[in-house]
Amino acid sequence: MTTVAYQGEPGSNSATAAQALFPDNAELPCTGFEQALDAVTLGAADVAVIPVDNSAAGRVADVHHLLPESGLFIVAEYFLAIRFDLMAVPGTTLDQVECVRSHVHALGQCRKLLREGGWRTLVSDDTAGAAREVAELGDPRHAALAPPAAAALHGLDVLRAGVEDDPDNTTRFVVLSADADFAPDTGRPTMTSLFFSVRNIPSALYKALGGFAAGGVNLTKIESYQIGAGLNASRFYVEIEGHPDDERVALALEELRFFSSEVRVLGVFPAHPHRQGNT
Repeated sequence: MTTVAYQGEPGSNSATAAQALFPDNAELPCTGFEQALDAVTLGAADVAVIPVDNSAAGRVADVHHLLPESGLFIVAEYFLAIRFDLMAVPGTTLDQVECVRSHVHALGQCRKLLREGGWRTLVSDDTAGAAREVAELGDPRHAALAPPAAAALHGLDVLRAGVEDDPDNTTRFVVLSADADFAPDTGRPTMTSLFFSVRNIPSALYKALGGFAAGGVNLTKIESYQIGAGLNASRFYVEIEGHPDDERVALALEELRFFSSEVRVLGVFPAHPHRQGNT
C-alpha cells in the first residue's frame, strides 16, 4: 500500500487529487506543503501530491521555492477540475449567511458569488478546513466555500453548487518521490522539468535557451526565482515538451549546461492527457 502525503484536510482538492491518483491507499494529510514534502524525505510517506499551478490563480508560489531544496523528483502530473460549493450547517438559508470562510485562493476564485452576497470573508488554512470550522461552529451565519466532498464529510447542506467564477478552473498537481524514477523514452508525449542558474555573463539567459529555439523544443513554462536576499543570479524553473534522450532535447540541454552554473533535472514524466485537449 502506498502512503500519499498532501497539504490540507480530507475533503480538500488535494485529497481528491490524491485519491484519483492512488485510490484505496493510505493518506497522510499535512498542515503545509513543507510538511508534506518532509514526510516523503523522512520516509513517512511514499509520495506527495502537491498543487503547482491553477488556471485562475496562477502558480502556487510557496511550492516552487520549496522544490529545489526538497531533494525530491517529479514522477507524474495530474490536472483536476476545481469545483466549489457554498455550504453551511443543516437548515441554513442564504439570507442567514453573514460570513464566508475558505482558503484565500478559493475566495479569489469565487468573487462573483461573494460580490452578489455582499458577505464578509474569513481566510482559512484550507478549503476543507473551512467546512470543518463551519460544522464545529454550528452557526448559520457562517458558511464555507469548499469542494463538494467536504459537505458530505462534515454533514453540511449545499446552499449553492458550482459557484466558481470559471467553469474551466483547473489545478495542476505533481507527484513527488524520493526516487528519481524518470520515465523511459517510449515515443509518447513526455514532459521534462528542470532548474538552472545562468552564469554571470552578458545575455546568458538568451544564450542558455537558444538551443531549445534552434531545436524546435517547446518550453511550456519558464519562471524565475531570486536566490537569497542579495543580488545573486536568478534561478529558473523550466518545463519542456520532450524527453532528455531525444536528440533535439539532448542538444538543447547541452547548450543550456554550457551557459549555466547549475542544471538539475527535477523530473521526466508522461504528459497528462489534459495537455492534448488544450493544445
